[in-house]
Amino acid sequence: MPRHGLRQILSEPLLHFFVVGVLLFGGYRFFFAEPEQAADPQRIELTADDIRQLALTWLAQGRPKPSLVEMRSLVEQKVTEEILFREAVALGLDQDDQIIKRRLAQKMDFLAADLAALEEPTDAQLADWYSKHSDRFALPPHASYRHLYFSPDKRGEGARNDAAAALAVLAGKPADAPEGKALADPFMLRNYYGDTTPEQTAKEFGPAFADALFGLKPGSWQGPLQSGYGWHIVWLGSIEPGRVPLYAEVKPDVKTAWLDDRYQEVKRTALQEMRSRYTVAVAPLDAVDLRDLKSPESAGATLDAASP
Repeated sequence: MPRHGLRQILSEPLLHFFVVGVLLFGGYRFFFAEPEQAADPQRIELTADDIRQLALTWLAQGRPKPSLVEMRSLVEQKVTEEILFREAVALGLDQDDQIIKRRLAQKMDFLAADLAALEEPTDAQLADWYSKHSDRFALPPHASYRHLYFSPDKRGEGARNDAAAALAVLAGKPADAPEGKALADPFMLRNYYGDTTPEQTAKEFGPAFADALFGLKPGSWQGPLQSGYGWHIVWLGSIEPGRVPLYAEVKPDVKTAWLDDRYQEVKRTALQEMRSRYTVAVAPLDAVDLRDLKSPESAGATLDAASP
C-alpha cells in the first residue's frame, strides 16, 4: 500500500475511536473484571503507582511534598472513596442517574478532544487552513479620542443645541483647548479613550455612538454625537483601520483554532457513526402537553402570593 494511502487511513477519526475504544474496553475488562472472575472482590489494593498518583495530584494543587501523615490521610480518603463507590454500584445507584450520565458523556467529549490533539498539524497545513479562514482572525479598527459631555439632566432638551454651540466655539482649535471644559458638564467616566475598538466603545456609549465615531475623520472637533448618557462632541485623535493579520502574526492562535475545528470534526464524525447504531424514537413534541408546568420563578411568585 502506498505510504500516502496508509497515512490517510491512520488519520481517519473512526479508526482513532475504534482503537481507543478497544483499549478502553480491554482496560475496563482488565481492571474491572466480573465479580466471579475476581480473586477477591472485597479486596481494595493501592499499588505504589497509585500512591505516587495521589502525591502527584497533591503537588499539582501547588502544595509542597506531602508528609507521611498527609499521605496516610490521602490514602484513607482514596480507600473511603473506593468503598463508597463499590457499595453504591452494588446498590444500583449508578443506574439511570442523570449526573453520572452527564459525566460519562463529558468523558467521551474529552476523549474526542484527545483524539483531535493526536494529529500534530504541519506548518503547511496551518498556512493553508488560515488562507481559507483568515476572516476569523480579522483585527477590528482602533481609535483614540477625547470627548466633552452635555447632560440632558442638567440642560434638558437644550443639551444637543448646547453641544452644537460648543462645537462652533471650538472649531479649528486643538484637542486640549482650555475653554472646552468650561463649556461642558462633568462626566462620570473618562474624558479620554485610547486605542479602543468599536465593540468596546459600544459597550461604553452604545452602538449608535460607536458607529458614528468610527465614521469620522481624525484631527478636529466633531459632533454632536448621542450616547446613552446624553450628547457629546468628540476629538478623534487617530483611527487605525481594521485588517487581516499575516499568518506569522497569529500562528499560535491559528493552531489552537485548527485543533478546535479538528476536534469538532472528530466529534461530529464519531457521533454520527455511533448514532447510526441506534434507533431513536421520540414522541411528537406538539402532542406533549406542557401547560401545567411552571418555571421556578413563577412557582416562587405563586408561593409569595400565597404567603400571609
